[in-house]
Amino acid sequence: MTHDLVAALRPLLTAEAAAEAYACGGEPGDLEQAVWLRLLERLETDGPPPDPPGWLREAVRAEGRRSRRATHRERPYDGEPADDLRPGPEQHVLAAARYRALRDAVRRLPGRCPRLMEALLSPRDLTYREIAGELGISQGSLGPERSRCLGCLRRLLTPEVAPCEARG
Repeated sequence: MTHDLVAALRPLLTAEAAAEAYACGGEPGDLEQAVWLRLLERLETDGPPPDPPGWLREAVRAEGRRSRRATHRERPYDGEPADDLRPGPEQHVLAAARYRALRDAVRRLPGRCPRLMEALLSPRDLTYREIAGELGISQGSLGPERSRCLGCLRRLLTPEVAPCEARG
């Protein structure tokens, strides 16, 4: 594409794109880019058009029609998909991995900590009285035992969990 052709067609393309953009609901710059691309493709295959201003007007209108068809086919989202509060597949996988790491660490705890932590993590939502009866220990010693077990669990999980860095 010669510099003279671009220089000659630029004002015409700008005016034609501005006029057509309103009708097709697009941006004039988008139409201009599409027509320049179409001209480049034509120059590679067929050479310059015999009537560049006439070709340019027709190309702008054709791109405008294409843009209108695309606009009629496209439908807006009801809501922004990124605003969806439900967890996606990645969150499910990450949560499952964290759950597995927690269960593995609980099994590595010393003494009766694994049984105590399993009882505390139980989906049955056991009370302290039920846990104490299940483990055969007094209800009063359950709190201190839980604290010791959580301390052990924290030390086990520390190398597996990246520490939070201060920001700012």
